Amino acid sequence: MSKPYRLHYAPDNASLIVRLVLEEMEQPYETVLVDRRAGAHKSQGYRKLNPAGLIPVLETPDGPIFETGAILLWLADRHGLMAPAPQLADRADFLKWLFFTSNTLHAGMRMLFYPEQYIGPDPTRQADLRLHMQGEMRRHLSALDAFAGESPPWFGATAPSVLDFYVACLLRWMVLYPKGGSGWFDLAYWPHLQALAARLEPCVSVKRAIDAEGLGPSPFTAPVYAIPPEGSVT
Repeated sequence: MSKPYRLHYAPDNASLIVRLVLEEMEQPYETVLVDRRAGAHKSQGYRKLNPAGLIPVLETPDGPIFETGAILLWLADRHGLMAPAPQLADRADFLKWLFFTSNTLHAGMRMLFYPEQYIGPDPTRQADLRLHMQGEMRRHLSALDAFAGESPPWFGATAPSVLDFYVACLLRWMVLYPKGGSGWFDLAYWPHLQALAARLEPCVSVKRAIDAEGLGPSPFTAPVYAIPPEGSVT
């Protein structure tokens, strides 16, 4: 690598979260486009980096890292930025909400978007699962919104954390997907999360990501489908 990090990405995929954090930390990195439409993320070469065949992968001096939450935590600890340090009292709170976002909110979003991957091709069962997951997502978002309302110093605060960018991207995708089936979601229902999203949009890191991935002018508060300069979101 010519730079410390190499991000394997597809436009407006989970790799966007990592890109935003790298930009916010002002860490030099290079990118490798993963052509999802051609199934490049399922190729033998890519699976050597991530056996699950999922995006993103971040190549680092310590080797490749996959799983979005793991990448964010590693970067925060490596650079001492955008998260409470391990010795601080609020580290435990940070970790539980980071893993809640990764293991509960993000995982639930995947079930909402891709029910066929979990229960098969039956349209009725897919519709039932989507309806169930909409309720679950409302509950999870309400928990996050209530926590943001407590004004923790590392979530929804003036200085963004890795968790802020993680949540903001998930909010973006819940507006856009599944296409034709996102009418249940209204960001205004969660005012603290809405404020978090609005606070991030003027960041230089966000503007750079907008340019790199064609996200539109208000990627978190008024999302539009990405028109990337290279690659495809599907």
